[in-house]
Amino acid sequence: MNKKLIFLDIDGTLTRPGGTEPPESAVAAIRRARAAGHIVMLCTGRSPGLLQPLMRFGFDGAVACAGGHVFCGDRVIYDCPMTDEQVQRILRAFRAHRVFPTLETLELAYSDEGILPFLERLGGGDGVLVRWRIAMEKELNIRPMSEYDGRAVYKTMFMCESRAQLAPVRAELEDEFNFVEQSAFTSACLNGELINRRFHKGSGVRMAAEALGIPLADTIGFGDSLNDLEMFDTVGFGVCMENGHDEIKRLSDLICPPVEQDGLAWAFARLGLG
Repeated sequence: MNKKLIFLDIDGTLTRPGGTEPPESAVAAIRRARAAGHIVMLCTGRSPGLLQPLMRFGFDGAVACAGGHVFCGDRVIYDCPMTDEQVQRILRAFRAHRVFPTLETLELAYSDEGILPFLERLGGGDGVLVRWRIAMEKELNIRPMSEYDGRAVYKTMFMCESRAQLAPVRAELEDEFNFVEQSAFTSACLNGELINRRFHKGSGVRMAAEALGIPLADTIGFGDSLNDLEMFDTVGFGVCMENGHDEIKRLSDLICPPVEQDGLAWAFARLGLG
């Protein structure tokens, strides 16, 4: 088999949504693949700082920040932060329409303090949403927005009640940013990512493959959600999780069981990756 360059989404693919611990079966499969000579990289919306709990499992690098920062080992292949003007433009639009941002820098993420009260109101006294958010912020070391010190921002998460509430924000910002909705964490409200149109996961995959001298035909992507769309359009072979988005399933070459059912290990064995 030719050397393969393998790209793994995290939330809902390698780990449960918001998690930092992949199943032991997935870790073992990844290690066997690397021992067989394949290269395994993460391909995620998360920034390098939020990837640290996972890098200990031996990944070769990452397409991070949804393609805004790409690295392999100590080599930075691509780096594209927002301008200060873009960050301020986003914050003004979000605040004007009561949409809650989380700013992602290379090292840390900073979350609007209004998110927890918002989830309390949304839950109607049920603390499930609040407990979910507190656990996620703790696990990923997300800091309060009041601590943001002006460092470079690569991506913005958003949370609000509905598409109608988000519509005027999209009208203001869609010329420069792509809005990608997510349903992995909770279906009780609208949440997603705001991604600079200068890059996406697919462009990160292409740059990594070119830098490593591996043909796109020998790349494999694993994912489950709409922010994996460009990755699936780019890789030579796409694997979607069984509980993934229908549009991603239509683009995939193989559908594997969910992460909770050792789907990644199943797919690696099916593809003969080690």
